[in-house]
Amino acid sequence: MSGRIKEEDVTYIRERSAIDEVVADYVQLKSAGGGQKKGLCPFHDEKSPSFHVTPSKGFFHCFGCQTSGDVISFVMKMDHLSFTETIERLADRMGYQLRYEEGNFTPAPAGNRTRLIAANALAAKFYQDQLNTSPTAAHARELMTKRGFDKAACERFGVGYAPDEWDGLTKFLRAEGYTIDELETAGLSKMGQRGPIDKFRNRLTWPIRDISGDVVGFGARKLASDEEDQGPKYLNTSETPVYKKSQVLYGLDMAKKEIAKKRQVVIVEGYTDVMAAQLAGITTAVATCGTAFGADHIRIIRRLLMDDDAFRGEVIFTFDGDAAGQKAALRAFSEDQKFVTQTFVAVEPDGLDPCDLRQQKGDLALRDLIAKRVPLFEFAIKTELGLHKLDSAEGRVNALNATAPLVAQIRDKSLRPEYTRLLAGWLGVEVELVTAAVNQGLKSRPQSASAAPLEESTASVQWRPNPQEPRLILEREVLKARLQMPTLILNWAEIESNAFTHPAYSQLAAIISAAPEQSSIEIEQVADENMRALFTELNVEPIRADGEVTGHYVESIVARLREVAISRAIADLKSSLQRLNPVENEQEYTAAFTSLVALETTRRGLHDLALRSI
Repeated sequence: MSGRIKEEDVTYIRERSAIDEVVADYVQLKSAGGGQKKGLCPFHDEKSPSFHVTPSKGFFHCFGCQTSGDVISFVMKMDHLSFTETIERLADRMGYQLRYEEGNFTPAPAGNRTRLIAANALAAKFYQDQLNTSPTAAHARELMTKRGFDKAACERFGVGYAPDEWDGLTKFLRAEGYTIDELETAGLSKMGQRGPIDKFRNRLTWPIRDISGDVVGFGARKLASDEEDQGPKYLNTSETPVYKKSQVLYGLDMAKKEIAKKRQVVIVEGYTDVMAAQLAGITTAVATCGTAFGADHIRIIRRLLMDDDAFRGEVIFTFDGDAAGQKAALRAFSEDQKFVTQTFVAVEPDGLDPCDLRQQKGDLALRDLIAKRVPLFEFAIKTELGLHKLDSAEGRVNALNATAPLVAQIRDKSLRPEYTRLLAGWLGVEVELVTAAVNQGLKSRPQSASAAPLEESTASVQWRPNPQEPRLILEREVLKARLQMPTLILNWAEIESNAFTHPAYSQLAAIISAAPEQSSIEIEQVADENMRALFTELNVEPIRADGEVTGHYVESIVARLREVAISRAIADLKSSLQRLNPVENEQEYTAAFTSLVALETTRRGLHDLALRSI
């Protein structure tokens, strides 16, 4: 900039900048009739579009927040630019050469957006030239080739190389007339012990562009070993006046038109994942830039998708198949409620990220991954179910308690009953039971989407069983009878292994099983101090019999204990049968059904025995 922009040029830019085309870079617009277009307002959150644009007049107005203006004020508000910077951007957009008044030049401050954008653009070109021509960049080119990206792909995405020099870029930009303050403000240089040095050295670089296509920062991957470079593997530009990582999505400048056209966005995790997806034909792929997917990203995507009740698209998250990827998916679940559009998850079974998947299995495999996406609700619920032992009654109860609040969080009331039925099937329990749990979740504060596995939850149970716990009284009585009157229990070995549900009772039962049938257990046979305390307690506590403790009484409580244990096993088996397809898993289904019949016969016999022995 060499002075004040001529007034006639300002008028020309205002009149020739089609407001609907400029706004469409940020917001998807659709016809509203009468020569107007409408979309979701970019200046406040809303579910239905109230932001109107009148191309013939060159104005916009939001009936929700009352913000209005022309094309210049729109860009100023959207990108937080000065008037002059806005005119310069609009002129660049249409390829118009601005003219400036002479005699009133004012040096641009270090934070001037136009200067910072221009410095970033030159830096991007510098890095690209280094990758293409520098002999020292051979290892960088080799790495990109190994990842499946040729020279054309690197040029398409502007991939570059920051040379292994202290101040290569700094010297280059200083020679182009940029000050040290400007380079530091832009995040391209920083002060070293002996003066300004480059922010990135010996790294692959990716230019990060805002939605309009301006380079606002860089992502950089180190090439040296950890011993040579102790910095992070990926290093991004720090926040600057033009780069706000929470408001930028890598690849959005290329994908925005396809996102609006296809009403779909695919969110991947890294720069090479975006490259791989785009090259494989997934033209709606974008990625966050060194930060978690958050509310600002959602606002950007909603405006492009026209995300409202009438027009629904798809948001597809791809995550690595490891624990970190699952955790990211569960975080996304909480953000999902800010979309009207339904969200999905695509996770590669072998844990490959999109870049590795394309490299190892080709473009078609990556497209298939996206095509086989599953709803995020389903993924989050099944991920939580995977933390629990669904083959036991206790595990299913814990799983239900953990997943019902997730279903309760689903904002779409039409979807909530469907996921209630699906959850009942996945658990193998009655729909009514799940419905009650979901309704309870609706009444209470939403719980965390993540819960501890069953093994962790049992570790938190108080070690000593509560003698008055109703569901444990039968187990306690049988143990007391075995310890105090061992000759009255003739069939201890027949008691099912799952009969004792409390960890302490189960441990003591195992000690008893190691001893000969009907023999007395001596305290010396119990090594653990806790077990010794429980052993002593049960040996002295009276058995709860009405009158004399007889063989018939002991036989009845043992039969009742076994009946309860087998009932749990039957419930587990029924749950398994509900999850099996009798056509696809015919042999497994038949075997399970045969076992179920046998267990039911045994249970009925024990029930009759318990009644006869009373």
